[in-house]
Amino acid sequence: MTGARILVVDDNRNVLTALDLLLSREFSEVKCINKPGQILSELQAGSYSAVLLDMNYTAGQNTGNEGLFWLRELMKLDPDLSVVMITAFGDIELAVTALKEGAVDFVLKPWDNQKLLATMRTAVSLSDSRRKVKSLQKDKASLKAELKGKPARLIGRSGVMRKLMALVGKIAATPANVLITGENGTGKELIAREIHERSDRSAEIMVSVDLGAVPDTLFESELFGHVKGAFTDAHTDRLGKIETAHRGTLFFDEIGNLSLPLQAKLLNVLQSRTITRLGSTEVISVDIRLICATNMNLEEMVREGSFRMDLLYRINTIGVELPPLRERGDDILLLAAWFLHEFSQRYNKPGLKMDGTAEDALKKWSWPGNVRELRHSLERAVILAENKVINSDSFQFTSAASNSTASFDGSLDEVEASLIEYALRKHSGNMSAVAVQLGISRQTLYNKMKKYGL
Repeated sequence: MTGARILVVDDNRNVLTALDLLLSREFSEVKCINKPGQILSELQAGSYSAVLLDMNYTAGQNTGNEGLFWLRELMKLDPDLSVVMITAFGDIELAVTALKEGAVDFVLKPWDNQKLLATMRTAVSLSDSRRKVKSLQKDKASLKAELKGKPARLIGRSGVMRKLMALVGKIAATPANVLITGENGTGKELIAREIHERSDRSAEIMVSVDLGAVPDTLFESELFGHVKGAFTDAHTDRLGKIETAHRGTLFFDEIGNLSLPLQAKLLNVLQSRTITRLGSTEVISVDIRLICATNMNLEEMVREGSFRMDLLYRINTIGVELPPLRERGDDILLLAAWFLHEFSQRYNKPGLKMDGTAEDALKKWSWPGNVRELRHSLERAVILAENKVINSDSFQFTSAASNSTASFDGSLDEVEASLIEYALRKHSGNMSAVAVQLGISRQTLYNKMKKYGL
């Protein structure tokens, strides 16, 4: 017995009794009514999987027009509902008309029990499929609205940034896969978004996936999606990030964090351009433009055996290396002014300005956390500002530049952030080496960097 609810509408009480006995063997609830005027109130009161609708209700009438009228009303109320017409006065023309109006099948009285049951099973299945498709489309539309994102805000006038933007312009015009490399906090996602916005896919969305934050156990569900019942908590069908990015751009951040088994699964998707949702056997084609980013040396990881060479070739059609903030000259002050304006508005502190000592401090600092660290520093300075001027004392740079944290005076969180910054600088952003030095896992390191805005 299925959990479907069936509504049966017929003016003959004997027919209703017979259909109730038959259909109740197969479906969990069968509601029978003998007046078609009750149909709409019944559907508004509860959800039905299918309707078995008689075509004639007035004595002496056998044209089927009454049934066709109520069929149209049903379709107005719920176009995804499966309606099966049943009548003792049927002909080919009437059946064709009913199907054109939205009915899924046409049954003649007297009916064959097994055939009628099979017809209703098919009707229920079709109704469920239609609603699932609509639900997935609604989810995708909602996700598209959420992920459409704001235009990239790339700020910089330095020579290295001008060269970078010229390269981005050339890359964007192609469908090539792109690998963006650079230290943490240099703005790899902004570059990815700029490439997307300048491409012929800009009308669609760019879906960003932080692979460093996706546990191995959830990888397939997050990226490929799943169907209801695929695992314990899979209560509904869900689109994966790859399918959501169909016809748009898919951005994989921290691609170097993928384990070898997951690299193999991703490679298979990139080669076939198809995915299969978890718990399903349906193969779905996807059309994506792939952009990946990492702060790791993937070529070194290939030599060490921790990254697949074939996957590297697949994602690295064109490479983009982002410069660290310390190599961008006056862009530091340009970015600082932008962040000062942003946070002054956010925290309702209009009129804040930086004096010369603040600008000198910003230019002298080595910025191991790059643009992300600069943004964090300006936000903190704005929050703590007690007057209209931000000076060098408004910033609390860590002692990473002195290659020592032994004399650092601050809270436990500040000391920890300082140690991480020092290790990042020492190992040029190599996350594996940093994790080894600090004695923590790469995932823990990644989480702490998120926490401290590094």
